[in-house]
Amino acid sequence: MAEITRRRTGELLQKLFSILLASSTGLPARDALHQLAAEVTLTAYEAGDYESGGRRFEKVVRFATVDCVKAGWLIKEKGTWSVTDEGRQALEDFSDPEAFYRRAVKLYAEWKASQPNADASDTATNALKPTDEISETLDTSAKAVSVTFDEAEEQAWSEISTYLRAMNPYEFQDLVADLLRAMSYHVSWVSPPGKDGGVDILAWPDPLGTRPPRIKVQVKRQQQAVSVDGLRSFMAVLGDDDVGLFVCTGGFTKDAEFEARTQEKRRITLISLDKLFDLWVEHYEKLTDQARRRLPLRPIRFLSPLS
Repeated sequence: MAEITRRRTGELLQKLFSILLASSTGLPARDALHQLAAEVTLTAYEAGDYESGGRRFEKVVRFATVDCVKAGWLIKEKGTWSVTDEGRQALEDFSDPEAFYRRAVKLYAEWKASQPNADASDTATNALKPTDEISETLDTSAKAVSVTFDEAEEQAWSEISTYLRAMNPYEFQDLVADLLRAMSYHVSWVSPPGKDGGVDILAWPDPLGTRPPRIKVQVKRQQQAVSVDGLRSFMAVLGDDDVGLFVCTGGFTKDAEFEARTQEKRRITLISLDKLFDLWVEHYEKLTDQARRRLPLRPIRFLSPLS
């Protein structure tokens, strides 16, 4: 990375943060990097490829984000990057791009030194060095592992989320019913094709359906987020003793999330696509073989990045 200075890296990071902050929920890493490349002028070196594959620009930015994650400025979750409140404050505090990146590197060094497996002699030696030398002595192999892990997670989630969003609506509805069974609920009814009156699945805590609460589920396989009006329409079919589950692949608007969170009379839980997947993984061993075929998963072992 000798052709890319710390100042240039800081410039790219600051622009990346601005792009991410423009979205209330962050952005998929690939989208953020694509937008960043479109909004800056890449040098010939940055636009070139490494011999091992991959454009230098993207590798440099991904590598630098490891510092930002350990600094507490950036969160990476299922391939989506979002800036934390600390990251927003850092962007305001350090207008100079080199100072911005140096601060992230320093915080990474402090985090690394605090780890149980940190080499005490390295820590003591680095404490006497200027920041430039400290950054050069950081464990770059650990960062490379983090970048590899991030890219693998992004690829996996992209394929899984695309698969679920493309699933037949009634197949997706059956997947949700299978998950409830694996979670030890007793599904008494799944809506056939046609009008469903706002309820797609009925479930109970016990096999006979004699013990409350009754669970009413609405399932939406759609791209757009459910609005507060859509949520209220579902809540209208809930009785006083009912619990509502609203599953939507497109997620929910902030207003809808606030409405669900502040309900006093209606008990309702919102389940987005990533939450649904997390539950599927958590209860995978309890799924039937038929259920697993709806969304078959195979774990792959990776060298874990430093936590």
